[in-house]
Amino acid sequence: MPNPYNQQIIDEFRAGRGHRELILLTTRGARSGRPHTTPLGFRPYASGIVVIASAAGAPKNPDWFHNVLADPRVTVDDGTRTYEAVATPLAGAERDRAFAEAAADDPGWADYQARTTRIIPVVALNPA
Repeated sequence: MPNPYNQQIIDEFRAGRGHRELILLTTRGARSGRPHTTPLGFRPYASGIVVIASAAGAPKNPDWFHNVLADPRVTVDDGTRTYEAVATPLAGAERDRAFAEAAADDPGWADYQARTTRIIPVVALNPA
């Protein structure tokens, strides 16, 4: 069950009153195997999109990131369609480039990175 803040965003999104710059990412729980839905900002990237596992600069990666490491098959709802995708964490220069592009468009990403010592993961979501 999402936290109350995320649940409100999910409900508004599904009712058509939500932000269209968001997606709903549904992953399978790494331990439970149950579906978990998280609203996330995204950016176009190659043949799909990328999402950033910022957790607002928290010291740990968000749960959804751990879930995609355990099972990269996810569902993406972009408000106009729902589709299956494969989640692939980006590494090295590819990750750095994607993160820099995101931070150039929205400096909030850089602020989140400045709040933590971990390297914030960037995950490509490509249609399955």
